[in-house]
Amino acid sequence: MSFNSFGHMFRVTTFGESHGPALGCVIDGCPPGIPLTEADIQKDLDRRRPGQSKFVTQRREPDAVKILSGVFQDDRMKQQLTTGTPIALLIENTDQRSKDYGEIRDKFRPGHADYSYLMKYGLRDYRGGGRSSARETAARVAAGAVARLVLNAIYGKVIVRGALVAMGDKEIDRKRFDWAQVAKNDFFCPDAKTVAVWTRYLEGLRKKGSSIGAVIEVVAEGIPAGLGAPIYGKLDGELAAAMMSINAVKGVEIGDGFAAARISGEENADEMRKGPSSGKMQGKPKFLSNHAGGILGGISTGQEIVCRFAVKPTSSILSPRKTIDVDGENTGIVTKGRHDPCVGIRAVPVGEAMMACVLADAALRHRGQIG
Repeated sequence: MSFNSFGHMFRVTTFGESHGPALGCVIDGCPPGIPLTEADIQKDLDRRRPGQSKFVTQRREPDAVKILSGVFQDDRMKQQLTTGTPIALLIENTDQRSKDYGEIRDKFRPGHADYSYLMKYGLRDYRGGGRSSARETAARVAAGAVARLVLNAIYGKVIVRGALVAMGDKEIDRKRFDWAQVAKNDFFCPDAKTVAVWTRYLEGLRKKGSSIGAVIEVVAEGIPAGLGAPIYGKLDGELAAAMMSINAVKGVEIGDGFAAARISGEENADEMRKGPSSGKMQGKPKFLSNHAGGILGGISTGQEIVCRFAVKPTSSILSPRKTIDVDGENTGIVTKGRHDPCVGIRAVPVGEAMMACVLADAALRHRGQIG
């Protein structure tokens, strides 16, 4: 199985399975001299960690990260720093229940990768899906924490943050969008009033053993103009590929995305005016809107970079469904075990991590270009 790596100069390779002894990643290309401790990574992993509310899988994993290589500190140094060599990160699995999958090892779960994996490789890990499990994304979040530090080392202060903006057909009210609310509820919701609506809605789905999809929005601030490369290295193209690589993602849009198809050229154009003649913004244009999501011609404009992605409903539900077994015979299936009624909730920090990794990679490539 190849293609477990992504990125060019900031390159991440993930490894491990949902029910294996551990998972993790190797980060190649992180510049030297950046302060890095396990605590810097753990805070992001804690936001993705399962079992934190009744609305996510009850699998109890501490997701404690270990840095195995790529850092150094001795008595002459105030803090541990990256060395420029590969950074290996390990996260042990401690709460696997492989027996939950014994009854379905010869059946294909509808909506899962069971059938496609078996057709490609001739075998599959039925215990939670193996490599196709969303558990793999813990390693991406760990890598994303390092990517954030790289961005801050290059540009000063870069903010990458995400929010859940829709659950099923129940969307937030954009007029009440408040980033400060995201950390105050179980849904990463930026609209305080919508939290109660989603709570009632998801509680009903959870009791029925069903699931629902969601839309996540990720925004990066502090990225200068110039990142990305035409024609086939477009920043929005790489962001789209990164987000589509996340488990259960079925759609990605940059800026207005599909909504841009429903407005006129006058409405869509991000008009510009002369910027300030002093301060940090000296010489930079003032954009009057950001329909393009901070990217034009595949290159960042210096505005906020805005990306949204759609996550399908969790395929593991308690409702009986029709399927076939490995012999091609008709049968039925009921998925047991611990699963997210809305996997989009925990996809928020994953989306942030992928955005950070793509931007860190683009920043290092841009820095190499300009010397």
